[in-house]
Amino acid sequence: MAENRSPWLSQLRADRPSHKLDRDGDADVAIIGAGIAGISTAFFILKNTEKTVAVLERDKLAHGATGHNAGQVVSYFEIGFAKLVELFGQEKAKAGQLAVEDAWGLIDEMYRDAQMDIPFARFMGHAGLMTLDQVMRHINNNAARAAAGLDVERMRIADSAPFLGEIPKEHADLYEVVPHAEILDALETKVTDYLAMLSHQKGVINSALFCQEVVAYLQGKYPDRFTLYEHSPVAKVILHEESAVLDVIEHTLTAKHVVLATNGFEKFTIIDQNNLVLDHKFHQLIEGTVGYMSGYLEPMDKQPVAISYFDKGEEDASHNDELYYYLTRRPYEQGEASQNLISIGGPDVDMQDSRAYRRDQDFPDSLIASIDAFVKKTYDPDPNRAIEYVFTWHGLMGYTTNWVRLVGKEPRNPVLLYNLGCNGVGILPSVYGGSRIAELVAGKELEPSIFDVPASRS
Repeated sequence: MAENRSPWLSQLRADRPSHKLDRDGDADVAIIGAGIAGISTAFFILKNTEKTVAVLERDKLAHGATGHNAGQVVSYFEIGFAKLVELFGQEKAKAGQLAVEDAWGLIDEMYRDAQMDIPFARFMGHAGLMTLDQVMRHINNNAARAAAGLDVERMRIADSAPFLGEIPKEHADLYEVVPHAEILDALETKVTDYLAMLSHQKGVINSALFCQEVVAYLQGKYPDRFTLYEHSPVAKVILHEESAVLDVIEHTLTAKHVVLATNGFEKFTIIDQNNLVLDHKFHQLIEGTVGYMSGYLEPMDKQPVAISYFDKGEEDASHNDELYYYLTRRPYEQGEASQNLISIGGPDVDMQDSRAYRRDQDFPDSLIASIDAFVKKTYDPDPNRAIEYVFTWHGLMGYTTNWVRLVGKEPRNPVLLYNLGCNGVGILPSVYGGSRIAELVAGKELEPSIFDVPASRS
């Protein structure tokens, strides 16, 4: 068994001062959760309104899902665009897709304002595909994107692919036929089963370090309007018509708005004095999955990259897609040494009850062996090379029932708002969610969205 050791948390300042709520207080907006969703929400509220903000974190800054993720920045959803159109209609699906894509610019805005210089690499990332079903799923997504007036993602298929003749001719303008070697070179693999690939913009970032830098900026820029309380677990939220009271340890915080900016699993009670049946467990909104990742260090002699490898395995019906491994390579500074960190994930375990998850639980040897077998077969096929996995980490991800982040007001009491559910690809949607929440808190009326919280729980 290995410990849960995240490379992202290893880069945070050990001497960073922290404070907990030690007296009764108040704020215009109380944000529960100090990960990338909560800190982004605080940033945009403070920048675009005059409201005071208090962020409450039961542990330490960015030590939840934000500090235990894969660090990939991607603009796609866990389900394809064709499915988004089916669920929400073309107009809403297009607006939602563009909103997430626009979040690249929101991250740039945060970088500029905070004058950050921490690494944020962007590049063309790839996904390797093996089967006709996989290829057609992505071609259909491209067709739906084209019909909506969106840019299509680049699809390349090997000239040796046996299923080329089975692709409908009307989709011929949605892919290119290229030499097989071009695909294998881009995927950095010798596994010839990969016969096609999808390419689109990706990035890599240490989102925990990002949060640390944004918080330092907010504390300096808005000392009278922003407070971060760590080690301050919320035990109860009592919602009134125009305000809320949060019980935090032995103190209370009164706020006009409360924002849940978490992965979706709360360890507190929410009581709505106007409607006592308000669901506070969120199990009708969120399902839990624990993702497992490992990382090792190499000389820094290659450029950053992010690649997903879809196998011929059985479909994962819960995600409406195939199971896959994902790999990122990025510079990693540890002390005075600069190396590349190779991070690999893929194995995950569904959680029937998120309360059973413990962040300090060990990393199973069987999952390390699974990741190691993938690396040696697909990415680094040298059976004689012993790889030392310096980092092994896991994190609890919250999946919404429709695979789209929840961003908006609670229909039963608008004092409560959500920027909720990581859905496995959470960095850009979290940042976008923060911007959207700031607009709602400012009183702006927004068009209906794919991110809206459903009025009913089913």
